[in-house]
Amino acid sequence: MKIGMILDASFPPDPRVENEAISLVNDGHEVFLFCLNYGDQKPSEVINGIKVKRFTSNKLEYKLSALAYTIPLYSFLMKKKISKFIAENDIEAIHIHDMRIAEAVFKSNKNKKLPVVLDLHDNMPEVMKLYPHLQKFPGKYIISPKKWKIKEEEFIAKADKVISVSPEFLETLAQRLPKQKDKLVLVPNTIRKSFFENFTVKETILEKYKNNFVILYLGDTHLRRGLQTAITAVNQLKKSIPEIKLVIVGRNTTDAILKKQVKDLNLEKLVDFEGWQDVSLFQSYILASAVCISPLHRNLQHDVAYANKIFQYMSFAKPLLVSNAIAQKKLVEKANAGLVHEQKDSQDFTAKIQILYKDASLRNNLGKNGKNFIINEFCWEETSKKLLNLYNNLID
Repeated sequence: MKIGMILDASFPPDPRVENEAISLVNDGHEVFLFCLNYGDQKPSEVINGIKVKRFTSNKLEYKLSALAYTIPLYSFLMKKKISKFIAENDIEAIHIHDMRIAEAVFKSNKNKKLPVVLDLHDNMPEVMKLYPHLQKFPGKYIISPKKWKIKEEEFIAKADKVISVSPEFLETLAQRLPKQKDKLVLVPNTIRKSFFENFTVKETILEKYKNNFVILYLGDTHLRRGLQTAITAVNQLKKSIPEIKLVIVGRNTTDAILKKQVKDLNLEKLVDFEGWQDVSLFQSYILASAVCISPLHRNLQHDVAYANKIFQYMSFAKPLLVSNAIAQKKLVEKANAGLVHEQKDSQDFTAKIQILYKDASLRNNLGKNGKNFIINEFCWEETSKKLLNLYNNLID
């Protein structure tokens, strides 16, 4: 089958898009990827078997995408490009990556009536409420998450199948839209076995932290990710764990607040801000750690989504400490791969770190449980089977 994936961003990188496309190619499908070109990328190339087709875009279109369901201009502009993509590549089925570009796709497909798979990477109407520019003028008044939620329901009703990343998110969709329940399919973001089987160790990272009890955080460091809780806990733990080191690999525009907190608490020697690092170094940072964390604040998005970092942590047999955001709490408890702390509660975070610090056997057992869970149940090679089954049965 000729599958046309639609992504309103540049490519690469996008791990979910790439993982899905490669699996479909390996299963015998032909995958064409519509994506956007903001610079000097090739208009067309093949990446890991994916036939990438790039369409020129610009900053204006990018800014208009936030207004996709305020004014129709973005969808109008994208519709022309998508129609051309579908016609030129003789597409037989359409796979929409997230809802921002969905209206343009459905308009392009109005006459073709090709089967459509809607892939909801996030609970976008809820995620948008967390964006800083929606908390102030003018975004607060011109971008409506409520309108996006209405559109989300409209697109789900129009799609032939809807896939998403966690059972919790799909449960909320089934409750909101019971008539659409049968079209919902779980395809979680997980990691390929190659992440923990084929990698190169950066010895300088291991050497740097060889004498520390490292608490590691990987990924986006926005305040809603909970690192203020971890920093406060380090201040409480520094006497009982003198070798403690909080290592933060990632960044966000809110980092100035975190760095000020570290400075105010005089913790500069105990907290390392490593910034964004190439994904090829993630394995070395994980190997250098004792405990890996995901202290997310609870909200309607975090309660139904998994952070990919927890699978990366688990694949290297590291014990986890995660907040009680529902989806990650359920998964960590199911795998018995770590401990759970109350969100935003530095005292509870501190207590759980002390338990793990004092009991190396517990850390080892939790880590082993997590690794076995990834290998046997939650690597991409296992979780992608539902995606392949979906496409093999999409057209009768």
